[in-house]
Amino acid sequence: MKGQNLEAVKLSQLRTLAAVAECENFSEAALKLQVSQSAVSHAIATLEEELGVVLVSRGRHGAHLTPVGERVLCHVQQMLQSLEAIGKEAQLSRGLQGGVVRIASFRSVATHVLPQAIAHFRKKFPAITATITEHADYISIEQSLREGRADVGITYLPTSAEFETWKLFSDEYLVLMPPDANVSEALTWNLLSQYPLILGPDSDACSILVQKHFVQQRQELRADYHLAEDSTMISMVAQGLGAAILPRLAAEPLPPNVKAFSLPVPLERVIGVGILAEALHPPAVYAFLDTLREVSDRIHRVESTVPVPS
Repeated sequence: MKGQNLEAVKLSQLRTLAAVAECENFSEAALKLQVSQSAVSHAIATLEEELGVVLVSRGRHGAHLTPVGERVLCHVQQMLQSLEAIGKEAQLSRGLQGGVVRIASFRSVATHVLPQAIAHFRKKFPAITATITEHADYISIEQSLREGRADVGITYLPTSAEFETWKLFSDEYLVLMPPDANVSEALTWNLLSQYPLILGPDSDACSILVQKHFVQQRQELRADYHLAEDSTMISMVAQGLGAAILPRLAAEPLPPNVKAFSLPVPLERVIGVGILAEALHPPAVYAFLDTLREVSDRIHRVESTVPVPS
């Protein structure tokens, strides 16, 4: 390799190195960066040529940083963070005349609340872009806030003091019963125990809340099915294969032949919106928070008028 040529190093090459380090694979890094695999290979090879060192070890088992590559990556990450900070400073100076609000959410809120909130927000602030990233649970959402990959996060309350949060609404857990279920009045624990139970994965945040609730009520919880997708759980219930427990927002819209009941002792999750407490946020973020609270209040008022047997 020739001597160093730092003036020729490009930001895109540094971003590529960070992506390869994260993915440990050129093809996955290419997907993440939305470029071709050959572009990733060329960027890494060129960066190595300009620095005069080997940064990445290629092999059948993927791509891994060399020791010097690991040390260089630390500086690269600092540079990318500084660049993001520069962008935030510029965004702050633009006020509500432009910018981006990045939202991290789980699916049910992204489906039923955020589209209306974003549509309303765009009418008031057409120059500001709002983006949504869906996550499997609130844990990864909060991590996105910590790492600066999201400005606004939808999470469960209460949460840790590192976040500034506001309650949006409470979401009741419903028992979805099959079409042939004979429940004349209130659902009982004994009646529920007679049906095969359909729940999400044990590690899922919703399932954990249900598990704790059953323990508090001194009820045995034995799931016959563990399914990751809410829609699959509802389809199983509609086919008479068992009863499912889901938050109301995740269960909607229900098929007409599926019956919904409150748990014998009601359970709800408290949905909130949060931002990193110590971060510097542009006016656009606070403007979106105001819009989100306004829209979620309106949606919740409408949905709360739909009766659920108890």
